Order: sequence, then structure tokens, then C-alpha cells
Amino acid sequence: MLSERAQDRGRSGLAVPWWVRAARMLEFRPRETVALAVLGGLILSGALVAFARARPAALGAAAVPAVAPSAAPSASAAAGERIVVHVAGAVRRPGVYEFAPGARVIDAVRRAGGPAPGADVDSINLARPLADGERIYVPRRGEVPPNGAAADGGGSGGAASGGKLNINAASERDLEGLPGVGPVLAQRIVEYRTQHGPFRSVRDLLKVEGIGEKKFSSLEPYVTV
Repeated sequence: MLSERAQDRGRSGLAVPWWVRAARMLEFRPRETVALAVLGGLILSGALVAFARARPAALGAAAVPAVAPSAAPSASAAAGERIVVHVAGAVRRPGVYEFAPGARVIDAVRRAGGPAPGADVDSINLARPLADGERIYVPRRGEVPPNGAAADGGGSGGAASGGKLNINAASERDLEGLPGVGPVLAQRIVEYRTQHGPFRSVRDLLKVEGIGEKKFSSLEPYVTV
């Protein structure tokens, strides 16, 4: 069988140009033409759908303004989460110290190097939580804390001249700073004062449940009316 090129040459005696042969090779039957048309339509449809989905996303991203990253907490905000107290008196390293919330007086005394020789740590409430800005004063044995700073220090509203605590004006917290006075006894003192009126003398403390002669003797140098 002669090739198509040879047949063309035999019919006319001339060689058929290459583009004519290429055009004949690209001729499709009706079924192939339909299949190609369907395939082209599917490709075009897919491209249009992809474009439609991408365009709103791009527009939305452009419409939303950029949000600057939040600033780091300021130094003042961080400072507000710390407790600063002044530890003074009979400690090895008096000074101002910072603590995390929940710290107690014993933590402040330890941070200040611990009690100095002769310190009367039994006269302060080591278990009391610290308050920001307060002054912790550790007295020496037999010493009357200055400025009414008996016990936990800090100078209270119940302080009187001479450094003694006014038992008619002192709060429960102030009273807890007295030697041997805990939360329960401090509450009893305030309740007695509320029910019976101001104390007329410091010896009226003997009328409070839980205060005997021995306890009163340890309190008398620190209190007044």
C-alpha cells in the first residue's frame, strides 16, 4: 500500500506541502469534535469557578484593616502584681523587698536575712499575709516598737504617742501585732469593746476572755487608752 504522501505525489505529480498534510492530520471526526468541545467547556467552567472563589477572599482581605499586635504589659501593670514592703528592726538586712501576692510576714523576715540576735519574733504574727506598702518591724526583746508598730509593723491607726497601741482605737489587725495576741483574741477584744464601750484603763483587758494576769503583764508595756 502506498503512503499518503506517495499517493498525493502520484495524483498530481507534485509533492504536497507539509502544512496541507498537517491540516489533514488535524481533521477530526464528528464524535471526536463533540468530545473535545465538552472537555474544553469543563476546563473553562472550572477556571471560572476557581476565579469566582478567589476573588471575594482577596477583596475581603483588602477590606479588613491590619490590626497592630497588642502591646506588651507596661512596667506599671507588672509592678501592680507585686507586693513591696519595708522590713525594719531586729533583722540582719533591713530594707525594702518585693514579694509575690500571698507572701507572709515570715517570708519578709527571711528575705531580710532572718532575725538578728536578740530579736523578739514571738511578738509578731509571722503567719499574717503581707500588704503592699506596709512596714514590718521586728522588735528586740523588751523593746517597745516605735510609732505604734507593735507586732507586724506599719504604724496603725490605733497608735498613740509614746509608741503604745490605743486599745480603744485599734483594729483587729492592729491588735494581732501585740505579743501573744492572735486572730481569736483580737476579735474578742474588739467584741468586748463594742458590747461594753471603750476600755477605761488597760487593766480592763483582764475582763476579756482569754486574758489572765500573765498575758496582761506581757501586753501592758505595749498598750494604752
